[in-house]
Amino acid sequence: MLDAAQFSRIQLSLPILQGADPQLAREFQQAAFLARVPVGHDVFIEGDRVDAIALLISGVVRVYKIGETGREITLYRFGLGESCILTANAILSRQSFPAIATVEQEAEAVMIPADAFRDWVRRYDAWREFVFDLLSQRLASVMSIVDEVAFRRMDVRVAALLLKRGQRGNPIKVTHQEIAAELGSSREVISRLLEDFSERGWVSVRRGEVEVLDAEGLEERMKV
Repeated sequence: MLDAAQFSRIQLSLPILQGADPQLAREFQQAAFLARVPVGHDVFIEGDRVDAIALLISGVVRVYKIGETGREITLYRFGLGESCILTANAILSRQSFPAIATVEQEAEAVMIPADAFRDWVRRYDAWREFVFDLLSQRLASVMSIVDEVAFRRMDVRVAALLLKRGQRGNPIKVTHQEIAAELGSSREVISRLLEDFSERGWVSVRRGEVEVLDAEGLEERMKV
């Protein structure tokens, strides 16, 4: 159960609670509880029974799959005010979790028991719309990943990732293995591509980081 101060703070992070039906708000306060999850902790792993869903009020969680060869691919991330569609789907379908969800930035989450989550979907239009909006948004992002994996060359995807990450901070603190895990490739393939980018003068590669030197060059590669 959330106390009054906790509930007031959480309302600022979760639009669904702003102007919500008073009965839903009361039930939310009674059923939900707060949890802090450290960096590196697996919220769920493949095959887990899902007994609660997390709505983040801080931090970032990465959701990914590992193939039979051991390669990883990121499906999506969720952060402030967001949740995990695979968790929602597992609760609604009463199935096990089909991927891995790991905390990338220390997270604080509002945990909602599965029974309450299902009950609110059935009884409250606003909650149902919230869940369906969540599903549609994440479905679009997952379809984008499928499109990239199926139809975009790996060098183009690496260039796009470096440009995006470089906007947040340059040099980019990332290893070859982390790029491979993000894009569903192997470390060897990523290393070869980064070496090629380096020889062209587009990036400088050092241990644990990549510095973008020529963003225009990377942008041109994305057009090829």
